[in-house]
Amino acid sequence: MNVPPGEKIKVLLADDQTMIRQGFGYVIGLQADMMLVGEAFDGKEAVDMAIASQPDVVLMDIQMPRMTGIEATQAIMARLPATKIVILTTFDDQEYIVQGIRAGAVGYLLKDAEVEDMLEAVRSAFRGEAVYRTGLAAHALSKVVSASYIAPGAAPKPLVLEPLTEREQEILQEMAYGLRNDQIAQKLVISEGTVKSHVHRILQKFGCEDRTQVVVTALRNGLVK
Repeated sequence: MNVPPGEKIKVLLADDQTMIRQGFGYVIGLQADMMLVGEAFDGKEAVDMAIASQPDVVLMDIQMPRMTGIEATQAIMARLPATKIVILTTFDDQEYIVQGIRAGAVGYLLKDAEVEDMLEAVRSAFRGEAVYRTGLAAHALSKVVSASYIAPGAAPKPLVLEPLTEREQEILQEMAYGLRNDQIAQKLVISEGTVKSHVHRILQKFGCEDRTQVVVTALRNGLVK
């Protein structure tokens, strides 16, 4: 999903470090397709601000006073399930990534990433794409949907869908690898428009709203590697 003409991606920034908030906030404010709707000092304030401003994307620090970023993510997702949350942290730690995914975050980005990476993470999250691009993220994404991470007494929801075509299966696998539509098109030597059409059809077959849900469901059901 692209930003509609005349509209902007509403971004909320939550971090207990003033310099981080000011720096990222300044850069976000310079973007033609983004607007900063709030800067939260801690997790509790992030939840309150999110409910008040209903942002499209939240950049969420993990370790903050009063309420951690993981707890804040859970609270925001409970009230605003359409909001996309990207965990922003200094820790490339698998357990943090797992906790973030389980809490409902669609992305995990290190604070020392390039500014362009941060901006692309916001745009990707807004489009409904997963943003797990650290060294441990791919393994953690697989781990979080494995049997060992299913809550005690719970069972994975069985997958019911119309069978995928061979091309849809190929594209689904590339989505699981984290490739964007243009990258998939280049790799499979087809047009980006064709990829978009297939992705839309895959979403319909899975009954999912975005790519992250599709990938998690596919991993859980062994449809991708």
